[in-house]
Amino acid sequence: MLVHLLRRLGQSVLVLLAVSFVSFMVFRHIGDPTISLLGEDATVAEREALTEELGFNRPVPLQYLGYVGKVLQGDLGISYRLKRPVADIIAERLPATLELALTAALFALVIGVALGVYTAIRREGFLSRCIMSVSLVGVSLPTFLIGIGLIYLFAVELRWLPSFGRGETVKIGGWETGLLTASGWSALILPAITLGFYNMTLIMRLVRAEMLEVLRADYMRFGRARGLRERDLYFGHALRNTWIPVITIAGLQLGSLIAFAIVTETVFQWPGVGLLFISSIQGVDVPLIAAYLMFIALLYVAINLLVDFLYAIVDPRLRTR
Repeated sequence: MLVHLLRRLGQSVLVLLAVSFVSFMVFRHIGDPTISLLGEDATVAEREALTEELGFNRPVPLQYLGYVGKVLQGDLGISYRLKRPVADIIAERLPATLELALTAALFALVIGVALGVYTAIRREGFLSRCIMSVSLVGVSLPTFLIGIGLIYLFAVELRWLPSFGRGETVKIGGWETGLLTASGWSALILPAITLGFYNMTLIMRLVRAEMLEVLRADYMRFGRARGLRERDLYFGHALRNTWIPVITIAGLQLGSLIAFAIVTETVFQWPGVGLLFISSIQGVDVPLIAAYLMFIALLYVAINLLVDFLYAIVDPRLRTR
């Protein structure tokens, strides 16, 4: 298992190098950084001096090695639009996105597994049929439309929850959180449900399908013949054997929740890195765009490594192999 994890770690390094090369090419071929940093009124001498300072007059391989070296040191460049270090800007916006994505993932996992187990056990019940019908909404409708519908119902008509913003936040060290205030929680509910609804229905339908497959297995019939309680059969045997595909999907979807929180953050004006990425594209802020690509790649690599590690914990047979 250790050899397998080390092999996957080596593959992850290659993926990050490939993404860093793509980010470097974005730096080179989108816009002129001297115009963005100095403005159009800068003289030729000022632009040449800045080009020399940034190292853009060096050979391309040396520029790439210098770029990778700076990234490894945490230097992601200076934002063309905000005139500030990119690392500082992302660090300010990252807590909002992580809190939104993790809350949405927790909602999707807990509710999805619970409803998946229920609809598998009571698959012929009226409530189960209703739940499966509603799940088609989450699979079919786009995220932005679900968000607009929730805003109309709970913010416009009922006026129970806010329709935009993050609410009141509290700063603890370098982390700014809204989880310690009532307004922060109320502002988080609608975006989290919007972001996690599709993944919740996906996990629910996956758990249901896997549970139905396991319940038909011979060892389940043998367990019933031995007199095991239904509860032990469902949760001790059937649910346990569904964890491998659920971990795979949940792990990959957690990365997608952060990567594609852009739509939800735009709909609810949530001040995270997704909304920052949209504004960076509009302003052709290349360092921020490249940093976002690197961040998402690193996130996916870390989640994939974590999923491989969880496989061995959930299924001891993988450790033996």
